[in-house]
Amino acid sequence: MPALGVEGDGVTVSGISSGGYMAVQFQVAFSRIVKGAGVLAAGPYECAEGSVAKALTRCMAPNRLAPPPTVADSVARVDARARAGQIDAPAGLAEDRAWVLSGGADRTVERPVVDALVAFYRHWLPATSVAYVRLDDAAHGLSAGHGMISVSDAQANACATSEPPFINRCGNFDAAGELLRFLLGPLQARGDARAGRLDAFDQRPFVSGLAADAGLAEEGLVYVPDACRAGGCRLHVAFHGCRQNLDQVGRRFAEGAGYAEWAATNRLVVLFPQTVTRNGWAWGSWRWVVNPKGCWDWWGYSGADYATRTGPQMAAVRRMIARLAEAPGR
Repeated sequence: MPALGVEGDGVTVSGISSGGYMAVQFQVAFSRIVKGAGVLAAGPYECAEGSVAKALTRCMAPNRLAPPPTVADSVARVDARARAGQIDAPAGLAEDRAWVLSGGADRTVERPVVDALVAFYRHWLPATSVAYVRLDDAAHGLSAGHGMISVSDAQANACATSEPPFINRCGNFDAAGELLRFLLGPLQARGDARAGRLDAFDQRPFVSGLAADAGLAEEGLVYVPDACRAGGCRLHVAFHGCRQNLDQVGRRFAEGAGYAEWAATNRLVVLFPQTVTRNGWAWGSWRWVVNPKGCWDWWGYSGADYATRTGPQMAAVRRMIARLAEAPGR
């Protein structure tokens, strides 16, 4: 992992599906350094409350007996975590921005769940700081399935698709560009990703214990524009969704989601941390971990502290950010 002197206290994050949940919990837990989140197809902070059953129902496909959490429920959970010193004070969210997308054909994370996320954000943020995009309305004329909406992947699925690799083409809608513009302000036009380099790095030094026990791969990716090698750039963290990690799609998410084209012309480093696919035991481990789709931990498979600053994945990504913020050459 290179030391690049990025702005470590003005980080933005984004993610799709489990990556969207990870983006939300990272923003809330580290609100002192995170200044905005772009979220596709996910719900409010700690929606699952450490329960697989709640994750599969109220946080994905809610019903009358298992509705999404109310704003009051979510606020109480954040306040309790903050009082316990497990996350940053929620006052740190006040100046953030949030860009949220829900697809009209998404039956994986249904609209009421995303509505609950927007309501959660509107409790903490001014109305003008929350953008809610629904890709099923007359303004867009599109109905998006469950996936990252991109103009950069030449083999992207049709808009309404909810199938691997979960990268969809919906006309000229560019989710990476839309969310980055909303979070960061006016940007230069998207450019050529070849004006930078997508590098692999070893994630193991940033993990306490075995990377696989934290649900993390040994290797992560970071896109660095040539102009950022000497330092002074901003940092965005992009969390892939389930079944989008290096194990399952190679570099396709990092190369096809559309972030690099915007980063290349806007002095923006993009970190793509990676999960690992696991279903039970792993070599060298005595710990049983079930995560066969390579999801980020938003329901507790890595431990009860998964949504706090000390959660294994949360702490590892925070250390990655700290490394990128070190002065170049260190």
